[in-house]
Amino acid sequence: MRKIILNLAISLDGYICDMNGGFDWIVGHGEDGNNPTEAYDFDKFLDGVDTLVMGSAAYEDVVLSGLTTFDDKEIIVATHKELEAKKNVQFISGDICSRILELKEVDGKNIWLFGGAGLTDSFIRENIVDEYVIAIIPTILGNGRSLFKGDYPKIDLHLDEYSISDGVTALTYSKR
Repeated sequence: MRKIILNLAISLDGYICDMNGGFDWIVGHGEDGNNPTEAYDFDKFLDGVDTLVMGSAAYEDVVLSGLTTFDDKEIIVATHKELEAKKNVQFISGDICSRILELKEVDGKNIWLFGGAGLTDSFIRENIVDEYVIAIIPTILGNGRSLFKGDYPKIDLHLDEYSISDGVTALTYSKR
């Protein structure tokens, strides 16, 4: 069965992008330090995903900005806005969680939640995220778009994998 995976990089203070949607700060510090491990294999993760779910801000910041990394993926955008359409994109509004749970039952690769608190909040509240992959970037932004809104029910997680490379710590958790 497919998994719903929340996979994002965050600053040490919990932001996924700056106030303008920029993510050029998502870099390591240039050295591995005292405890190098094998780096997180993002390409392997991408190969295991065929669907991205994102909100309108992520769509505008990433897809409409001209990034072509996801051209071979189905992109589902949760929004009420009128946005420029692309061939591999569908827009939905309403109960996004129910739609993605239905999609989870269809044969395919994993489903990537790609967005901040506006998108992820309902998935976390309903406890339907199967895996959390969080890369902590050695940067304090001070402000930006947050990954979590907070005030969630308690969700116990299990640390499945971790890696530290170039100062970036990548943590993979599943539900206990």
